[in-house]
Amino acid sequence: MDSTGFWIFLITTCVIPGMNGQSVQMDDGRWGYIGSKVDLRCRFINSSPPVKISQVTWQKLVNGTKQNVAIANPSLGVSVAPPFRDRVTFKNGAVRKRTPSLEDTTITFSTLRLSDESSYICEYTTFPAGNRENTVNLTVYVRPTTQISLSTPTLVAHSSNLKTPVATCTCANGKPAGTIRWETRVPGEVTNREYRNSDGTFTVQSEYVLVPSKDTHKEMLTCVTSYNDEVFTDSVTLDIQYEPDVVVDGYDGNWYLNRENVQLSCQADANPTVSLYQWRLVNGSIPSNAEIRDNVLTLKGPITYDLQGTYVCDATNSIGTRSGSVEVSIIEKPLPQIATGDVISVVALLLAAGVLMGITITVLVLKIRSKKGSSSNDSPSTKLSQTIRKRPADDIQL
Repeated sequence: MDSTGFWIFLITTCVIPGMNGQSVQMDDGRWGYIGSKVDLRCRFINSSPPVKISQVTWQKLVNGTKQNVAIANPSLGVSVAPPFRDRVTFKNGAVRKRTPSLEDTTITFSTLRLSDESSYICEYTTFPAGNRENTVNLTVYVRPTTQISLSTPTLVAHSSNLKTPVATCTCANGKPAGTIRWETRVPGEVTNREYRNSDGTFTVQSEYVLVPSKDTHKEMLTCVTSYNDEVFTDSVTLDIQYEPDVVVDGYDGNWYLNRENVQLSCQADANPTVSLYQWRLVNGSIPSNAEIRDNVLTLKGPITYDLQGTYVCDATNSIGTRSGSVEVSIIEKPLPQIATGDVISVVALLLAAGVLMGITITVLVLKIRSKKGSSSNDSPSTKLSQTIRKRPADDIQL
């Protein structure tokens, strides 16, 4: 065996077995949000006796090829590739010293970008053991922006019962995609759509569909977006526009001759509010003594039979016009009025009579039960002794 073969034999049989304990320790995976900071840990577990670290190289795996990120060399110092120069540093300050310590070559990413998501290789070049490496997967998350809004500027109630998207909840530009659910007491249907954006993020849209009506006006819809372990909520109040719902008040059924200054009031529930009130009398004309101010019609002076008829109020908003009416009858004399005090007295007397009747019935029931109980408890011997005591003494035969 020549001298070269001897040294190869010596290294193979003596050095290499003692170096089997070498390893590169890394996390299985790391993650961070876009714009944040994250550490990629890399530690070299040396053997005994230790080997010499010649160089440490961080590489990014891009489409099956390796792209250099950062290099630490005991002689040449630290070098970071241009695409990462402003954002990647070796965390351990000892790596950057003139006599570096390269056992811990953890790197720190600052201001994470979506393009940073990849697998990263930390490779140690040693002498005489050769290369040792390990890999970590870096995942970059993006918090979505959430928003809820009315689907259209104007929601109008229709008599056709047509279902309409009334609100839209958007969870935009998130990675991974968020999820959306609705919280409301208004029954409706939900339609969801998910889009993949060109930068790898996702946008989710959810529409709430219902039949717009007066009953759903001012109801609240709450959109709940879940992303990872975070929950975001946003709400919107439905603004449903509808035609006026009209009622005419003021007629109490006691419009009698010569009563003065009676009024009719037109009450309208509408959205938007009523812009125009118009009064009319069916099969006739509004009396000349009538004064109209917006929704109030006042009949001045004494009442006459000429004032009776059907009064109609037409209320108009931007959605449409609807009417309310009342049939007015004129009577000769006022209806008898019961004073409030009299009503209270009558109610009190009725209550007292009811209580008294209840007590009387209770007493009678108790007496009847008592008599039945005593008659059932009398034995024949008791009745005989009672009979003997009632007879005169001279009637008793000895």
